[in-house]
Amino acid sequence: MTIESSPYVLEAKAVGRDYQQGDSLLPVLRDTNVAVKAGEKLAVVGVSGSGKTTLLNLLGGLDDPTAGTVSVCGADWQGLGVSQRAKWRNQHVGFVYQFHHLLGEFSALENVALPCLIGGASVAEAQQRAEELLCKVGLGDRLKHKPAELSGGERQRVAIARALVTSPSVVLMDEPTGNLDPGTAGVILDLLLTLNQTLNISFVVVTHDPAIAARMDRQVNLIDGQLVELETGVV
Repeated sequence: MTIESSPYVLEAKAVGRDYQQGDSLLPVLRDTNVAVKAGEKLAVVGVSGSGKTTLLNLLGGLDDPTAGTVSVCGADWQGLGVSQRAKWRNQHVGFVYQFHHLLGEFSALENVALPCLIGGASVAEAQQRAEELLCKVGLGDRLKHKPAELSGGERQRVAIARALVTSPSVVLMDEPTGNLDPGTAGVILDLLLTLNQTLNISFVVVTHDPAIAARMDRQVNLIDGQLVELETGVV
């Protein structure tokens, strides 16, 4: 595995992504560039169907670009084998989705500890780290509760803790408050901003919510398959 020196934790250069649609190609992204520094918060906005989720999948190494390169912490995803990619993702990338995707048969503690176990940590170490994160997100008294026993906001807090438990370099979020009521969404946003400040983990947040976008360090709009930088506070 080749690691290049880079000032960015996440970088996409001239990225394109086409999908086969019948006998023709459907271009979703073209010549897209983005770079994120350590601890930086980036909002990605755009109309539905503009390719925001496709972009997140490429940034997280879940899909490969048709053109260009995507690297995390100096490693090009396409230069990594399947096992190397999975290990690098486990170490450096966290994911938070609109729906929490927790395992229903596991407790909050077990759900959060799972990435650490996958990364090779002992059960004791994984559970200790999971408990620390759950306490940080205000769920120290819900460690043994299963998802069905938690509110929507609590489940999303568990998902956030799970994304942060391996101390990744960057967390990719796809509408992290989109399934919550406005009051709970505000609480989750405040929590995310606090964690960003205390842990210095970069955030890339896809959102339709102007309130979320306005509180990020930078905003980019995905228009016609390309990212356009927006002025702070403008969506």
